[in-house]
Amino acid sequence: MTAAALPAPSPASSPAMSSAAPRALPTVLLVDDTPENIYVISALLDDLYEIRAVASGEAALEAVNASVPDIVLLDVVMPGLNGYQVCRRLAADPASADVPVILLTASPETEGEAQGFEAGAVDYIVKPVNPRVLRSRVATHLSLRLANRRLRERALGLQDELVRRAQELAHAQDATICALSALVETRDNETGGHIHRTQHYVRAIAQTLQCTADFRAALTPEVIELLFKSAPLHDVGKIGIDDRILRKPGRLTPAEFDIMKTHTTIGGTALAEAQRHCGGGGAFLRIASEIARSHHERWSGGGYPDGLAGEAIPLSARIMAIADVYDALISERVYKAALPHDEAMRLLRAQRGQHFDPRVVDAFVRAEPEIRAIARRYADAGPKHGGAAPAPGIS
Repeated sequence: MTAAALPAPSPASSPAMSSAAPRALPTVLLVDDTPENIYVISALLDDLYEIRAVASGEAALEAVNASVPDIVLLDVVMPGLNGYQVCRRLAADPASADVPVILLTASPETEGEAQGFEAGAVDYIVKPVNPRVLRSRVATHLSLRLANRRLRERALGLQDELVRRAQELAHAQDATICALSALVETRDNETGGHIHRTQHYVRAIAQTLQCTADFRAALTPEVIELLFKSAPLHDVGKIGIDDRILRKPGRLTPAEFDIMKTHTTIGGTALAEAQRHCGGGGAFLRIASEIARSHHERWSGGGYPDGLAGEAIPLSARIMAIADVYDALISERVYKAALPHDEAMRLLRAQRGQHFDPRVVDAFVRAEPEIRAIARRYADAGPKHGGAAPAPGIS
């Protein structure tokens, strides 16, 4: 037992002052300015707990600051800080807020008991204490604290597990995107640079749109990240196109182009089916499906596969459309030369309100410095030979 400003009882007569080696027992901080009370209560509890004792509220706070006990037995009436004041301070400190405090008082008045509970105490024992009541109350509140601690640890463990599984799911999702994108790249003659460039264009456009009132609610940071991750799958449906058409080193015939256009429905349907297999959940798959199916729709209604117009076209696809066309314009292919950036921008602006959502074009123009930087950063080393030319037109 540690005592502050207390006369020390003789070792032979005080269980609390035993010279035995420290034991791994729950710690009870006993706070009372009367030595006799400390002696009696210590004697009642010393066989079950490690007792630390102090004689004032100020000393109690210092003791808790030095080493947080498992439970506090706190006298109410003391010089200096009284029990209610000490209890409030312990409850306000995150380090000791969960330590149960049992108030000890000689007054049986219910008003004092209510005041103690308001201060944060968990129990109230009237002195002189009944030994069985004291031991039972201390054991009960220590058990409750231990149970609460285990529940918190369990909750934290579950939270960590959820975070870990979410990270694993995100990694698996990213790996799936990379695998599908790489598969498309091996079959199509588009370059890996095209996939990376369009992905970053999409994010730059979305972030610019997010600064406007029309799109602030729809384009949250979480949605923009999903757009960024989904964009590489915009042409995933080309996996289902025959190589004779997909890799044709020349302009497609109208019949061949009709077949080529089905890559939108192939990709959109496959991703939508994957979403259904996930129980209808998964914003990532929903957005990926929208982009794959609708990124060749036109604002004026002349696109494919569904002939959607205006805001009937999903926003994700409207953003992807301009990113995809811009990159096609500035990229060299075996069937065409690359256009200069300024000429590509002129053509895109000319299609404002026709091929593209006017507000998306405006955002693309505002993001032009970043767009150019992305194009340089992920530039192709050179053209990939072979590959079908699209039908005449900006798409």
